[in-house]
Amino acid sequence: MLACYLLAGQPDSSRDLIDETRRAEELGLDAAFISERYNKKEAAVLSGAAGAVSERIRIITAATNHNTRHPAVTAGYARTMQSLTGGRFTLGLGRGVVAMQDAYGIPRITTQQIEDFALLMRRLFRGEAVFDWPGSPVLHLDSSLDEHLPMCLTAFGDKTLQLAGRVFDDVVLHTYFTDEVTRHCVEVAKNAAADAGKQIRVWSCFATVPDHLTEEQRLKKSVGRLGTYLQGYGDLLVRTNGWEPRALKEFLDDDVIRSVPGLDIVGTPEQLQHARTLIPEEWFAASASGTPAQCAEKVHGQYALGCDGVILHGCTPTELEPVIRELRKDT
Repeated sequence: MLACYLLAGQPDSSRDLIDETRRAEELGLDAAFISERYNKKEAAVLSGAAGAVSERIRIITAATNHNTRHPAVTAGYARTMQSLTGGRFTLGLGRGVVAMQDAYGIPRITTQQIEDFALLMRRLFRGEAVFDWPGSPVLHLDSSLDEHLPMCLTAFGDKTLQLAGRVFDDVVLHTYFTDEVTRHCVEVAKNAAADAGKQIRVWSCFATVPDHLTEEQRLKKSVGRLGTYLQGYGDLLVRTNGWEPRALKEFLDDDVIRSVPGLDIVGTPEQLQHARTLIPEEWFAASASGTPAQCAEKVHGQYALGCDGVILHGCTPTELEPVIRELRKDT
């Protein structure tokens, strides 16, 4: 399976999603993923638009948070999307970014809360009336409803991967995971699914930045993106991958880096070039770059690690077309 994100990076307009969805479907991609940012990328609006202009491709949020909408609103959103798309929608959840949650006054999310919410959605889509959800006297969709709502989880650590295997249909791994970490994540999620008597699809979210893009585009989509992860939750990513913590400290303590709040959003080409000198070369190994053929070879490596699907992360469907065509040569 092969997929992309819609509105990758910093789009000029939310309306770009319409052409991107159509192009992704034309190129034969199996799924289109939708992330959420609190500006021009509200997930419910975008997934509705993507569903309305497509006929075949799966629409998957990866991810929204369960606690930013009332559970009845989220359930209604998911059911509306299933009706709109003929069952092509997958509700994808994630834990969110702690720094942003704290800044906005949004409660932090625990693994148990995600599990409870996923099981609540299952009950509602079986037509149950739920009387035991905290803060809500009753939650209900339709007593005649008896459907399986496909659900996805974005995951970092073992506990979240185990939860994904037990309860969810898909799991999306983070970008810039090393091969060793990716292989481990696949094993944990699939073992948990097997123990629960079910299966799970594991998606590698794989940064793919081919060299037919301009140098400025490549800097923003690679250095800018990885640099922003390091600024936001570098400790977690470095610890997960077993990277050198001292390199992260030097990066974060740099005066230029400290002056740019979000490298992939506001970083200038000069600032991104500077950031490139601070990030160890081996940290970029967990991504695809170079010619379309070289990118395709790296993507094939993700399947070899046990992933069921690969999300070509960071570029639009049109930007990814040469890579996709290279990958289709082998299928």
